[in-house]
Amino acid sequence: MPIDATQPYDDQNIFAKILRGEIPAKTMYEDAHALAFHDINPQAPQHILVIPKGAYVSWDDFAAKASDAEIAGFVRAVGEVARAAGLVAPGYRLLANTGMDAHQEVPHLHVHIFAGRPLGPMLAR
Repeated sequence: MPIDATQPYDDQNIFAKILRGEIPAKTMYEDAHALAFHDINPQAPQHILVIPKGAYVSWDDFAAKASDAEIAGFVRAVGEVARAAGLVAPGYRLLANTGMDAHQEVPHLHVHIFAGRPLGPMLAR
């Protein structure tokens, strides 16, 4: 069910539990600011999730409240994950859903990295 991106952070969401080690994930990258792992329900041949380690509901929440170091670290982590996975050529798509209209399902900021096949138009028509 889509969530309201203006709601307070829920520390019982699945990504918070993954960060605490309560739920396992197939981790492929971790540093002080971010964690990246393979999506358990991939929507493309390569489907990686990158999450900040801080408690941020959405991109809007993160942009407004995260420190400069967190923002830089997270953005750099997304690029590092894509490079390390060999996705730069022929290309990949980044997606960060925010709020109900965008169908955000987990109230923790996350960026999807999709790759491995031609992905078609940006939005379904």
